Amino acid sequence: MKIQSYRNSFNFLIAVLLPFLFILSASAYSAVPDTPPGDTGATAPLTSPVILGGQELFAVQGFKTLTPEQRARAIAGRIRKVAEDLTVRSGSITTVDTDISTDVVAGDQIILSVTDKDAEASGRIRQDLAGDYAKKILTAVERYRYDYSRERILQGTIYAVIATIAFFILLVLRTRLFRRLNNYLGTKYETSIRGLQIKSVEIVRAQQIKAIVNGLVKLFRVLTIVFLVYFYMYLLLSFFPWTRPFAGQLMDYILVPLKMIGLAIIREIPNLFFIAVLVVVTRFILKFIHVFFKQVENGTITLTGFYPEWAKPTDQILTFALIAFAAVVAFPFIPGSESGAFKGVSIFIGVLFSLGSQSAVSNIIGGLVMTYRRAFKVGDRIKISDITGDVTDIKLQLTRIRTIKNEEVIVPNSTILNSNITNYSSLAREKGLILHTSITIGYDTPWRQVHALLLNAAERTQDLLKEPPPFVLQTSLNDFYVAYELNVYSDRPHDMVRIYSELHKNIQDCFNEYGVQIMSPHYLSDPSGAKIVPKDKWFEPPAKRPGKERDS
Repeated sequence: MKIQSYRNSFNFLIAVLLPFLFILSASAYSAVPDTPPGDTGATAPLTSPVILGGQELFAVQGFKTLTPEQRARAIAGRIRKVAEDLTVRSGSITTVDTDISTDVVAGDQIILSVTDKDAEASGRIRQDLAGDYAKKILTAVERYRYDYSRERILQGTIYAVIATIAFFILLVLRTRLFRRLNNYLGTKYETSIRGLQIKSVEIVRAQQIKAIVNGLVKLFRVLTIVFLVYFYMYLLLSFFPWTRPFAGQLMDYILVPLKMIGLAIIREIPNLFFIAVLVVVTRFILKFIHVFFKQVENGTITLTGFYPEWAKPTDQILTFALIAFAAVVAFPFIPGSESGAFKGVSIFIGVLFSLGSQSAVSNIIGGLVMTYRRAFKVGDRIKISDITGDVTDIKLQLTRIRTIKNEEVIVPNSTILNSNITNYSSLAREKGLILHTSITIGYDTPWRQVHALLLNAAERTQDLLKEPPPFVLQTSLNDFYVAYELNVYSDRPHDMVRIYSELHKNIQDCFNEYGVQIMSPHYLSDPSGAKIVPKDKWFEPPAKRPGKERDS
């Protein structure tokens, strides 16, 4: 509890000292001459404002050996002296015309002299300019005397006391309000918070939501005390003439940025309208493109020479191109796009993107090339290098393959583009896929018998096509045996592993039935007896005959 109280005290101290830091910076800023930058030649002489009580009366230029700042400071000092001297009546402030100047006087005191040079710079005659200065000085003297009168000081003191009491009352009310809010969050509300879920997936946990709510409450608590202290300091400084200029500066820290933001928004309204119209038109065109290519993909709309599997990538390409074109068109109309900082950030992001997206771009190009070459599509059984499996998903940057062992392999499209691809499914749909296996048989076995046995094994194997019929090739005549290759047709490439297994089992059975020895593995010399399994030994324990399996 002590640590928390120290922390609250520290936050309050920072909030109280913050306006004073603003005041110090305002005083430093006010010491800088208020001369606008730009051309300072003869057409725009240097001037300096005459300030009394924080209010600018008029601006004067240099005079003889005096700089504009020195002359303005001297005039302001004489006006203040007249305002503080209550024996000088404000009605005595008038103008006196001489041969070389028109003087603004208060009784027998000369406040300033208006020369022909001053009148020429303002574009008016000397007497009119001096009369205007006299009126402004008269108004400023009367206001100064009113602001520094005892009644006004006493009134400001009373207002300051009332404001201080109201400030502390608001602080107490604020403390009680946030205490009750914390109690509510710690009891009723906190127990009712539930995590954000989509079906069974928890997107945001309840603890994270509680932390966000508590953080917002703490932020609001700090903002309220800063606002109270800031407004209290503004009121307190505005009640007294000595500190009223600081109050104006304190309020300008808020009003000036808000004014600049408002003017900037008003200035950018036509550009924002253009961007809004561009966004609406772009969204309409994109929606039309999506609907059109969706119909092409579904087969509702057919285009000559355009395949349905091209619809989705073409849609993505046109979407990207249209968005990029809209961004280029909208760029000059984005608020701040002409600033150097905006251009620098744009160049920096472009450099990062170009350096970090080389592999991504190559993968995207690979995906597009494969799509329009129609190398494979989702559902095909393919082989890439040493990976064999079914295509489950094709993205612009990668392809997902589920192997025959039910493993998911993610292959970058750039790798696929640089590899040989074997597609088992593309021709199997129309002409059938040729599955082939090889065996070696000795020279003492007639080749016609071997052909018949292999074709008999093919007839026993399910999921093979009858047309075209299977065929046998003699691929080589080796030293001790002949190599035979059995070729069969199938339109089920996804079952090729199972079909191969069934085919091999039937080959073994056929050759065992007729006592023909298979010469794999290799033999260096003929054995005394043929290496075969007699039919009555086919179902040695623990193997079971098919009929017994059904009976059990």
